[in-house]
Amino acid sequence: MKIMQAIVFDIKRYAVHDGPGIRTSVFFKGCPLRCVWCHNPESYKAGIESICRNNRLGDVEVAGQAEIGKAYTINQLISEIENDQLFFDESGGGVTFSGGEPLMQIDFLEAILKACKQREIHTALDTTAYAPKDKIDRIVNYVDLFLFDLKHMLDADHLKSTGVSNKLILDNLRYLSEKGKQIIIRFPMIPGFNDSKENINLMLDFLNELPRKPEFHILPYHRTGQDKFRRFGIESTMPDIPSLLEEDTEWVQSIFKESGYKVSVGG
Repeated sequence: MKIMQAIVFDIKRYAVHDGPGIRTSVFFKGCPLRCVWCHNPESYKAGIESICRNNRLGDVEVAGQAEIGKAYTINQLISEIENDQLFFDESGGGVTFSGGEPLMQIDFLEAILKACKQREIHTALDTTAYAPKDKIDRIVNYVDLFLFDLKHMLDADHLKSTGVSNKLILDNLRYLSEKGKQIIIRFPMIPGFNDSKENINLMLDFLNELPRKPEFHILPYHRTGQDKFRRFGIESTMPDIPSLLEEDTEWVQSIFKESGYKVSVGG
């Protein structure tokens, strides 16, 4: 019988912006979206990759091979997670599954979530929610917190900037809210893409109609991902624009706070 494995490209310990408390964040490879501002382009493809990585040594560009991704069994990954159990217990933390899109590796994700719940470990899922509802149903009872990426309310603009429609994403957000799940909306605020007053107001209108009001977290654009594109030799279509400062988000913060939302910036 084939042993179930997941391809993971990073495990980040002592994370404090991926849910409550101190957390271990596990980053799955594979993503159905191609956001032009992506900060993890190495997560695009689901399998382990050997890619040419470009680095700078002084004024000289040098190239070398880099392997992106590592295979883990359930036992191997739960062992990695349990190493931080003491920090979880003391801080009210847990594990966050991120990516990429963890739902692309649904069989493993379901199994590892069950293993975590058997050990009473708090679970969070950082997701694009671009997945059929049957996948959502398989894991919904084992996820304590959904970190829900919400990028653009206008379908044509969402398609243009991410490569996919937002209809399935919005349907899944509504579905999770109807099931009473705890949700934090993560809004990557990208200049010139989704920071218009029209988009912000449409987002507020949609969230106001949900049965359960989520928290609202603003993630200001930063250029870290663009450096990764260069280092990993991946073509980027993102314009050369500066990173946003927290003060650039204040008008969005005000709109949501005035409507009764708990708002934070940066995670």
